[in-house]
Amino acid sequence: MTAPEWWKRACNELCIGDPVLAAIIDRFPEEQLEPRADAFFTLARAITGQQISVKAAQSVWGRLEVICDGAVTVEAVLARSVEQLRPAGLSQRKAEYVHGLATHREVWDIDWEPLNDETAIAKLCQLRGVGRWTAEMFLIFYLLRPDVLPLDDIGLVAAIRDIYGEALETVELREIGAVWQPWRSVATWYLWRSLDPEPVEY
Repeated sequence: MTAPEWWKRACNELCIGDPVLAAIIDRFPEEQLEPRADAFFTLARAITGQQISVKAAQSVWGRLEVICDGAVTVEAVLARSVEQLRPAGLSQRKAEYVHGLATHREVWDIDWEPLNDETAIAKLCQLRGVGRWTAEMFLIFYLLRPDVLPLDDIGLVAAIRDIYGEALETVELREIGAVWQPWRSVATWYLWRSLDPEPVEY
């Protein structure tokens, strides 16, 4: 899949507005966010990645794909019990969340387009196992919302502090993020990329 149609414009404007971020963007000229066409995939993968490193999440997801015969789909998850999902490396609670998510078929029929970011986040957070961070990953990778700044993300905060100042507090992080509006999702993606050997995917 191709990047969102606004991706290049966002990169150009971010480079003009923030020379520090521009240097990061220039390091990855051939890379971009890869949108997901499957809402369940994005939410299930985000739940899998909660509070663990990107590398660990990729490992768990790979084992989950094996358990699900190659693809983590609603049908594959429902065909297995919670206990059958756990050998992937999922905690009991995460296995319950992923399995429970597959039963909420009404979620996949929601028309997200007219909902603003906060309304969409509130609706997603009604699902068991979905908090603000997981909902924000859904907004970035599935809904392709361009202006999400997930400051609950440990990797993002670490990247900002590494580049802009180790002693930065939350208020200062938000002030830095304000410079990137209306393209904070894009800035977030590149800051993740600056830390990880592979692009972050949800």
